[in-house]
Amino acid sequence: MSLSTGTRGETVPTVPSANPAVDTTAGVDIAALLERGRALSTPVLRAAVDRLAAPMDTVAAYHFGWIDAQGRPADGDGGKAVRPALALLSAEVVGARPEVGVPGAVAVELVHNFSLLHDDLMDGDEQRRHRDTVWKVHGPAQAILVGDALFALANELLLELGTVEAGRATRRLTAATRGLIDGQAQDISFEHRERVTVEECLEMEGNKTGALLACAVSIGAVLGGADDRTADTLEAYGYHLGLAFQAVDDLLGIWGDPVATGKQTWSDLRQRKKSLPVVAALAEGGAASRQLGELLAADAKSTEFASFSEEEFAVRAALIEEAGGREWTSQEARRQHAVAIEALDGIEMPDLVRAQLVALADFVVVRKK
Repeated sequence: MSLSTGTRGETVPTVPSANPAVDTTAGVDIAALLERGRALSTPVLRAAVDRLAAPMDTVAAYHFGWIDAQGRPADGDGGKAVRPALALLSAEVVGARPEVGVPGAVAVELVHNFSLLHDDLMDGDEQRRHRDTVWKVHGPAQAILVGDALFALANELLLELGTVEAGRATRRLTAATRGLIDGQAQDISFEHRERVTVEECLEMEGNKTGALLACAVSIGAVLGGADDRTADTLEAYGYHLGLAFQAVDDLLGIWGDPVATGKQTWSDLRQRKKSLPVVAALAEGGAASRQLGELLAADAKSTEFASFSEEEFAVRAALIEEAGGREWTSQEARRQHAVAIEALDGIEMPDLVRAQLVALADFVVVRKK
């Protein structure tokens, strides 16, 4: 796994093909896959949001980027749309039409955005997708209420299908949501601890990110009639893909370019997050690791932390890198990516669908935002 040498802005891992002579993803149009996910799911997503009582419908529309803070139509950044793309592909794994996966795609997006609304408030994040977050524009109460409403809508949307498959899909979605909430609770608790093990950090990130991606890539298949073994195998792919995704996110959370990420410089360091690079660096035990540990322990007690300069955060980032946290995390992203791809060998599916799932996994790990 290689990373660029720039200080910020070019931190994404590169994931070479396991066998460069045989590139099974050649010709896969990632942009088209993501756009198909948006095109099929967005009308259903908008219709679901329209069910919300005022002013929650307007607040949700702002969050999704459909309107600006004054209520005027906008064309905001709605995110990467990886989860909808995965949900539609998962329906095709079992021979169903991609449209079969649309209710699952929308339900997963609703849960994902429920978590974003709450996470932004809990983390004190003021920017998401290059705009002020909902809690900053509309207040904490609306961020909480709209998040809760989106979660309720997700379950409502699936159960309205009235099929056995919809019931099975809902059970998987609620289990994934519980895992996601467990992960957020762990993440918050880690901020108040001096030391977190790598194993604890991976468990937290598996819950916080892996669980919902696992659900996304199985829910369409379940709606298409997949048996539990097929759905569980797809979930394994999604879970490890989620860990790879989060490892890259952790790199971007420290070294990402704010222009690309839409967040502050050194954003995870500002929030005292025990992300993978930090935890791996602290576990290394060398001189840089010990110095980093001393600084972070002092930071936790400092009354001036909020006014730290760019240079002070840069020092911490440099120590993390010197202690190997950046390189270890990039290697972990590659390892989890490989495990995700290997999981696909456990079930039969059309060659094109497999190539698209592999290409999406590559896209998730090689990114700048």
